[in-house]
Amino acid sequence: MAIFVFLIGFLLFPFPYIVRYRFITLWSHFVIWWAKVICGIHYQVQGKELLPKENGIILCNHQSAWETLFLQTLLPPQTWVLKKQLLTIPFFGWGLAMLEPIAIDRSKSSSIKQLLNQGKKLLSKGRWVIIFPEGQRRAVGENGKFSRSGAVLAKESGYKIVPLAHNAGICWPRNAFIKKPGTICVVIGPYLDPKHLSADEIQQKAQSWIESTMKTLPHRL
Repeated sequence: MAIFVFLIGFLLFPFPYIVRYRFITLWSHFVIWWAKVICGIHYQVQGKELLPKENGIILCNHQSAWETLFLQTLLPPQTWVLKKQLLTIPFFGWGLAMLEPIAIDRSKSSSIKQLLNQGKKLLSKGRWVIIFPEGQRRAVGENGKFSRSGAVLAKESGYKIVPLAHNAGICWPRNAFIKKPGTICVVIGPYLDPKHLSADEIQQKAQSWIESTMKTLPHRL
């Protein structure tokens, strides 16, 4: 089905972004539903009422592929900050490129400037920007160093930061073929307004909230 969706997506290239987005992300909706039906992976969301009415920047911990798919069902339309290398994956990467992600090469010093320029432009178009500040997937219970890029983008753009924590790795472990039945907890935190905070304060508050919230979530089934 993935190949079918992405092939049809290529035919939609002349159409507006939102048309391409809604069609290609049907795959994400399907996978989240299929994981529930076949693997018994359910989820519950807390704090949805805390989301600001306007779009903003999501800072989210990264444990598996599940959250990258689920967020597409929670906050469309959106774009993601991701590794440029992902765009070279046949079909998947090509379809991803159609959704105009912020694809950066972390080895280059210009990556932050690119993120800020593209991020501000996409935010102004009404899209949510999804950032995994740890940079890579971490095992359940493991914390990584948080990047300041999301906080700097918030400060320079004026858009609010929304911290989000989850424990998707208990059901859908990183780099694991076997999925486990259970319920994933997704918790949305109070947004941070960059008008009243410095970039360092935004980063520290977001990281502190995400890490402390993760400690309250089940680490095993």
